[in-house]
Parts: sequence; structure tokens; C-alpha cells
Amino acid sequence: MNYRKKFAIVADQPQKTTKIAAMTPPTTLFRFLFHFAKQQWLKFSIIIFSFIVWAVSDTFFPYFLRRIIDHISNFQGARAGIYAAISGTLVLVVLFWVMSEFFMRLEGILQIYAFPTFRAQIRDAVFKHVLAHSHDYFATHFSGNLAKKLSDLATSAESVMEIISFQFVTAGTGAVIVLVMMYLTSPLFAWLLIAWLALHLIITFIFFRFANRLAATHADAVSTLSGKIVDAFTNILTVRLFAREKFESTYLNQYQDDEIKKAKRAKWMLEIMRIGLGLNGLFLIFGMIFLLLHGWVQHWINIGDFTQILMQAFWLLGWMWYISFQLSIFSRETGTIDDALHLIRKAHDLQDQTNAADLMIHAGEIKFDHVYFHYHRRAGVFNNLTLTIPAGKKMGLVGFSGSGKSTFVNLILRFYDIQSGQILIDGQNIANVTQTSLRDHIAMIPQDPTLFHRTLMENIRYGRLDATDEEVIHAAKLAHCDQFIQSLDEGYQSLVGERGVKLSGGQRQRIAIARAILKNAPILILDEATSSLDTVTEKLIQDSLNTLMHDKTTIVIAHRLSTLADMDMILVFKDGAVVESGTKETLLQTNGHFAMLWNMQTDGFLPGGE
Repeated sequence: MNYRKKFAIVADQPQKTTKIAAMTPPTTLFRFLFHFAKQQWLKFSIIIFSFIVWAVSDTFFPYFLRRIIDHISNFQGARAGIYAAISGTLVLVVLFWVMSEFFMRLEGILQIYAFPTFRAQIRDAVFKHVLAHSHDYFATHFSGNLAKKLSDLATSAESVMEIISFQFVTAGTGAVIVLVMMYLTSPLFAWLLIAWLALHLIITFIFFRFANRLAATHADAVSTLSGKIVDAFTNILTVRLFAREKFESTYLNQYQDDEIKKAKRAKWMLEIMRIGLGLNGLFLIFGMIFLLLHGWVQHWINIGDFTQILMQAFWLLGWMWYISFQLSIFSRETGTIDDALHLIRKAHDLQDQTNAADLMIHAGEIKFDHVYFHYHRRAGVFNNLTLTIPAGKKMGLVGFSGSGKSTFVNLILRFYDIQSGQILIDGQNIANVTQTSLRDHIAMIPQDPTLFHRTLMENIRYGRLDATDEEVIHAAKLAHCDQFIQSLDEGYQSLVGERGVKLSGGQRQRIAIARAILKNAPILILDEATSSLDTVTEKLIQDSLNTLMHDKTTIVIAHRLSTLADMDMILVFKDGAVVESGTKETLLQTNGHFAMLWNMQTDGFLPGGE
């Protein structure tokens, strides 16, 4: 039976599911950066080479100045002839300058194309990984916190790549050239510079390890603070209804104080490191000046050597000092990356099997076969649950809150994996099929639907992405939401606000019903789908739902027992077990748990518990 051809608004071609096998990126900082940089290896190689060329050019200028000074000091002819004497050096200066400028402009152009793609690839890969986490993962994490970490990860990765390629590569290349040139002038200066560099790197390495750890702790505090702010804004209506603005500000202050304390610790560590680096730099400069003066007195250093060595020493010292100040940024950004990498360090606790196939539905029978399930360490919700929902039948689920109705539905959708047993749809174990194909064949209308902050057209079309505008509008008419949509200034192009806040509860529910009508899946789940509607609208929509449910396997979670009148079968839940099953009339005659529920209902609704 082709369910997608049955409904008038649905195109003839059935939807296809796509299996996405995205490889998880590396979870350590530098391997993570290299993983994405190598995807544009040519661009990043040229960028790094450009900085090497610039460093070579910059460190050679003191050498050119030395040659000019030596020529002037040793020149014996008419002064006008000095131009010819230094012309060769001036040509080299121009050539090095032009070469440096060419590669720096090339580097700037390549950055325009490389870094936006670099950020996009990171966001895309990490977003896909996080999106594949289980339902439980999102229930236990702030969405604002996750979004901030994902956003910060991409921008911080770009900053670290810029610091590495511009500062570290430039300083490293310059240090090698300066060491070679000093060694050729006098090995003593090279050994002094090596001793200073070694001490500089040791101090940096020791303190940076602590600073990086503190920066990661600080980044986590920032993410937590951001999540708390987003949580307050998301629940702004509750804040105002209870006049809790002052309380929320005070509540936020404890997280602000924690962020400030951790920021101070991280920055103090960097300042202590800079004190050590400053004393080490003082040792270099006075050591260099003393050796140069001693060499000049002993006639093994001339004025040109003096100029070159001192300028290059100051050049390298300046770069190292600049990097030491940039280390606060580098430490902060690497800490942010390390904290954000927890998004992918957390393995998926609910995955498709390697050889998972697409679910193929020909009838829609659902079977629970000796299913055992519990949440985390809590006692079992279902213990040895065995039942069958025949294909094309309408099954009602009733019971007090916490009796297992929502869990029953969530297991069919495979939001959680069961501990033992199996759940079969048309004889196919849902643990052996792809999650995408499973959920593509199920349409659910939740009791409290949320919408994307997108247009109404986009929100309804989410049920079937290839639907035409006409099909979307037809679904909206069947769900009786076309009239209120047409009354809006922008009609179907109206934005609904975050989570659909611009619409009433009943309007959101009608949009969710339209979305399910458009999807037209062979299995339909209704979680009190008309609870937010007025009586007149409910009666109108019930006719559309009856059409939608025709020949579909339908599961209805009911708190209003009158909605069970047309059910083929009712399952009565109590403490994670199905204690009764049958038609409404049969269950009332047996005078069991369902009859008790029926007698306890108030104004048509069940109470919250016994």
C-alpha cells in the first residue's frame, strides 16, 4: 500500500531517506585544526609560505643596513660615488620589499577565501555531530550553551590559525635566520641568543600549560553564564508573570562572580609568566650590548656588525614580547576550543548500526516483543512488555501521568534504546534500520508543539520539504489554520517568533496538524493533538484527522477520554505495564482500572494522578 499516493495533496513520488555517514572530527586541539586546514591545504600552505617570505625579508633588512654602513665607513672616493657603491645593496632592498609585498597581498587575498570556508566546514561538521545526539542529550543540555560553543568554536579556531601562521611561523622563521646570521658574524652571539630563547620557551611552556587549563575552565564558565542568560530570556513570560526580574538578576550574579573569579585566575597566570619573560629579555639586551662593546673594544666587531646584531636582537625580542602578550588571546581561544570540543568528545549514545537499512513499510504493524526499558539508574519503566498494534488500526493510550504512555511512543520513535527485547515494525527491528527512515515514516502531533522562528510556509512545509506552495496551503486549510494565516499582514510569509511565541497555543497546534497532514506518513501519533483548541475548531479538525487516520496505524495518547470513542483498541497503562486492553465499551463493563479512570475524569479530563 503506497500511503503517499492516497492523500490528494501529496506528490506521487515518495520521499527518499538519505544515510549520512559523517566522520567525527579529531577531538584534540591541534589535530582538530589540522583536520580542517588540510581540506584547503594549498591555500593554507601559500598563506604560511607568505609569512615565511615576509619574515625572511624583514630579518634581512638589518643585514642590508650593515652593508650600507660598511660601505659608507670604508668609502675612500668622492662622496658622490657612494650611490654607485651601494647600488647593489639598494637593488636587493627593493627586490626583497617587492617580493614581501607581493606575497603579503597574495596572503591577504587567500585569507578572504580560506577562512570563511574554514569556519563553515567546522560549524557544519560539529553541527551534524551534535544533531545526531540522542533525545536525552538535548534534554540535559542548554540549547543556548550548545549554540554558543558551536559559534565560538569556529571563530576561535580561525583566531588560533591566524596566530600560528602569522605570529608563530614569522617569529620561528626569523629566529632561525637571526641565529644563522649571528653565528656567521660571531658564534658567541648565536649561543647567547640560543640560551635566551631556550629559557624563554621553557618559561612560556611551563606557565602556558597552567594558563591554558585555566582558560578552558574560564571558557566553560562563560558558556554556562551564556546558557543561564538564554534560559532566562526563553522563559521571559514566566519571569514577568511572577515578577521575578530582581530574582533572575541575583540568580545570574552567582554565575557572573564565578566567571570573574576564573577570568582573574587565568590572567594572573599570564602576568606571572610575563614577569619571567621580562627578566629574561633584560638578560638578553644587556648581554648583547656588553658583548658588542667588548668586541668593538677588542676590534673583532665593527660598526656594521654592531648595527646588524643589535637590530636583529631587538627585532626578535620585540616579536617574542608581542607573542607573549598575544598568548593571553591564544590561551583564551585555545581554551574556548578545548571547551567546545566536548561537543564532539561526547560519543553518540544512540547510533545507527553500520549495516543499517532503510525501513520499508507495507502495512504498519507495530510489535513490542519482551521489551525491558529503564531511564538511567531508575527502576524499569517497562518490564517484559509484549503487545501488538495491528496495521491500520487506531490505538488509544490512557493512564495517569508517569504511567509510561509517552515512553511507549518515544521508544517507537527510537528516542531511546531499549535494554532488551525488540520493537518491530512490519517485522523489521527498529534497532536495525536507520533512524532517519524510521522517523520519516512516522508523523507525530505533540501536545505542546514548538515552531521554528521561520515563516508559516516554511514551518508547515517542514512536514514534506518538496511540497509545493499549493500543497502547503491545502494542508493548512484541512487543519483550519488558513483563515488566521490569511489575516496576518504577511500571510504565509509571516515569521512566528522563537518557538512560535507570536501564535496562540491553539494556532501552534493547528500548524503542527497541518504539518502532519502534509507529511502523510503511514504511522500517526497524536499526543492529545486537539487539547489546545476550542470546541468548534476541534470538531472541524477532527473530521480532517479522521481522514488522515484512515488506513493508518494510529496511536492516540488521550487525557480527554471522549477522544477514544472511535478507537479500535485502548491500552490502559499503569506503572509501566499494560494492565488492560480492549474497546471502550468492553473496558467499562469489566469495571477495572479504565473504568476507575473514566469515573475520575473531571470535565472530560483525567486528573494528574490517583
